[in-house]
Amino acid sequence: MTGSATAPRRPKLAVHKFASCDGCQLSLLDCEDELLDIAQAVEIAYFLEATRATVKGPYDIALVEGSITTEHDRKRIRTVRRQARILVTIGACATSGGIQALKSLADTDDYIRAVYAHPTYIRTLDTSTPIADHVPVDYELRGCPIDRGQLLTVLTALLHGRQPRLPNYSQCVECKRAGTVCVTVANGTPCLGPVTQAGCGNLCPRVGRGCYGCYGPAEAANTTALADHARLTPDHGGAGLDGPATRDLFHGFNTNAPGFREEGLRHGS
Repeated sequence: MTGSATAPRRPKLAVHKFASCDGCQLSLLDCEDELLDIAQAVEIAYFLEATRATVKGPYDIALVEGSITTEHDRKRIRTVRRQARILVTIGACATSGGIQALKSLADTDDYIRAVYAHPTYIRTLDTSTPIADHVPVDYELRGCPIDRGQLLTVLTALLHGRQPRLPNYSQCVECKRAGTVCVTVANGTPCLGPVTQAGCGNLCPRVGRGCYGCYGPAEAANTTALADHARLTPDHGGAGLDGPATRDLFHGFNTNAPGFREEGLRHGS
């Protein structure tokens, strides 16, 4: 006597959004042909950017975009964590607080009054913090936005029970491998490449722009040495940056990242 074989259960994938621009979720949608393969390998159970249809948790993998900026979201991320077997934060907002973490260095009430016609209706925290400040995180995908190749690498590894492998070296290594001319050496352009984790494929240096630090600090990043060099005059090989310009160099997409935050504050509040 034979019976019909039961198809194996596909892992449930959930994608959650907190304070962010949606760019990292769009990177997933931008996978196009690869997204079809993902959809066949997993059950996309919760992804409001792509579909209204939802399936209740728990979930095998949760991708989380965005930072925590409200009391409501601080509670919601705990629910997300409880429902997820593996939680992966995606993007600068989720991994460091994002560019909106600039409000952590200023008076939040001033921002609210300047932007909103009725500030009394706004309920926000004074900080913008990464997901890892609130719940345990299993893996981090950095970038603003994330690199879709890295995302596919991580998802593929998790679905096959492997440990994802992500670069931990600096952006300068990517530039060297690609044969990209160093914009700092050649043109004196301020560049965060030496202290920024690789991953973007040296997008900015290959078109003559300095690295903006979208992927956050690399391991053992010597931000002080880079900042001091950037403040040297051009005739001494530096970019001649003053204090505020040096601060702004570090206080961008990853303002609140360890190393970047402190180095920026060293050159002005």
